[in-house]
Amino acid sequence: MNVFYNLEGIGDTLIITMQPGFEGKVEHEVKGDAVRIFDKDSGETVGFNLFKASDYMDLQEKGQVEMNGDKLGQINKAIKENGFDEVLEADFSPKFVVGFVAEKEKHPNADKLNICKVDVGGESLQIVCGAPNVDKGQKVVVAKVGAVMPSGMVIKDAELRGVPSSGMICSAKELDLPNAPQEKGILVLEDNYEVGQPFKG
Repeated sequence: MNVFYNLEGIGDTLIITMQPGFEGKVEHEVKGDAVRIFDKDSGETVGFNLFKASDYMDLQEKGQVEMNGDKLGQINKAIKENGFDEVLEADFSPKFVVGFVAEKEKHPNADKLNICKVDVGGESLQIVCGAPNVDKGQKVVVAKVGAVMPSGMVIKDAELRGVPSSGMICSAKELDLPNAPQEKGILVLEDNYEVGQPFKG
């Protein structure tokens, strides 16, 4: 689940996306201040819009809303008050984490790509990376599936030249860090970072 709010940009509307990057055909259903957006073919909910959002919850954010159990509860209460029975669930685990590049091998179909196995604490992700400086043994910043980059791009499972990739190893520029170098290359972290910990920038 990704949630966005920008009073100046789009007005007093909370945008809730359950399936980031959904590319199918959608329909919508309006009840009061809530709009349910769903997959036309399967009927599965892909998101909600909540109008007059500040009547239902305190919102100071300008962009992505950092979610927690209380905010999810407020959203579910607002949806129910407007006549929808659906109860939304969310994964609150951090989407930007410290990873350790455990393995690196050349992509069989692309000279400039590498296939990396990255330990992100409790799980290993296969990530195809095109950065020239990526190497085995590095600690790096990983944007997991579902992460929203500062550019607005949503990270999702992909296939690059026939090889599955889950997540992205990030550069300082992609993370919009101050004084980020302009040349290509991932951000390599100091060794004192703990694998799996959230990366705050």
